[in-house]
Amino acid sequence: MDTAKIETRIGIRASTDAIWEVISNLPGWDGWNPIETGVSGTIAFGGDLKLIEAIEGLPERQCVARVGEWQPYAQLVWVENRGLWFRSVRYFEIEELEPGSCIAANGFIFQGLRGEMFFDKNRKHLRHAVDGVAEAWKAAAEA
Repeated sequence: MDTAKIETRIGIRASTDAIWEVISNLPGWDGWNPIETGVSGTIAFGGDLKLIEAIEGLPERQCVARVGEWQPYAQLVWVENRGLWFRSVRYFEIEELEPGSCIAANGFIFQGLRGEMFFDKNRKHLRHAVDGVAEAWKAAAEA
């Protein structure tokens, strides 16, 4: 299967609890996340998440995704089937370096021929999006 990935990692001076709180408070995403708003649903294996994705340079779209993996204080991963030959994975990961200091990553994985083509065509917009989310997540967790 063809796969393309884009990720941003950033240091955050906050506890895993504080960083996870930003992610797990789905209605709170409107206050910090520059590309994903109107988030609702359940963080549980197989839980549905609904949100609006507004990546600069791309059309705004409604998303319905399924939680693929999650581990409190460590990761949230959701998967969206976006038609024939195209699946996207969105993820947030937290790695504690020492108490009060973590590395946080967020990114997209595009799978399938059309996913790889979408990535190639929109790489610049996707890079800007994951960088913006990283900075906003850091600011929200450190506040």
